Amino acid sequence: MRASLPISWFYFQLMNIENPEISLVIPCYNEEGNLRELIKAIRSAVEPLKLPYEVVITDDCSKDNSWSILKELAASDPRIRVQKFAFNCGESAASFAGLKAARGKYLFTLDADLQNDPKDLPKFLEALKHFDCVCGTRVKVRGEGDHFIRVASSRIANAVRNKLSGEKISDAGCTYRAFKRECIDNLKFFKGMHRFLPTLFKIEGHTVTEIEVGNNPRFAGQSNYGVWNRLFASFYDLLAVRWMKKRMFQYKVAERIN
Repeated sequence: MRASLPISWFYFQLMNIENPEISLVIPCYNEEGNLRELIKAIRSAVEPLKLPYEVVITDDCSKDNSWSILKELAASDPRIRVQKFAFNCGESAASFAGLKAARGKYLFTLDADLQNDPKDLPKFLEALKHFDCVCGTRVKVRGEGDHFIRVASSRIANAVRNKLSGEKISDAGCTYRAFKRECIDNLKFFKGMHRFLPTLFKIEGHTVTEIEVGNNPRFAGQSNYGVWNRLFASFYDLLAVRWMKKRMFQYKVAERIN
């Protein structure tokens, strides 16, 4: 007869679920062919770290079978937390909703298509020892996972964003990022926000760096983003961020009495 596990073991497991060190926040739209492999890849990368973690996935009202698969995955593992929008709201809204639901000390954002490789997670954690936000950059390996038009549109978009915003982020379009929870305390939400997180964090006084990450070919399905989304659709957002960077101010209280 198998010996029963002590109550302390169950309490420890419960605490790990309710108090994760790491939260992986993932927006999802029509990714039915990627979700199971994504969870497998996350488990293979994170579990050897021996850190309590959770995966928060927001379904942006997918038209395929994504939500059914997400419910199945969540039912088999309490570390997988899923939510579904009532109607399609876009990538920024799905990312922001996931960040607000996440409970981890360190928050990771990544795509569901497996182009962002979970194997890079330890590199982010190491960099977080010295910076508040760590952004992935795929500049050196971009051609390994994307076709020419997508690479070209990304380079044009990065050049325009950096020119108008005064930034030096080499791959602002890469949503593979990690940051400390306090970075989102005063985050201003708007449509297209996910493209400008590094700049928004800097406005709030947080430190930002970049590390090189891999760029796998999309595992399944098709990308919903092209030249229009990467450059033209975000132009007005870029002007707004430029204005915010110039007009917002920072302060820090040195001492309080009563």
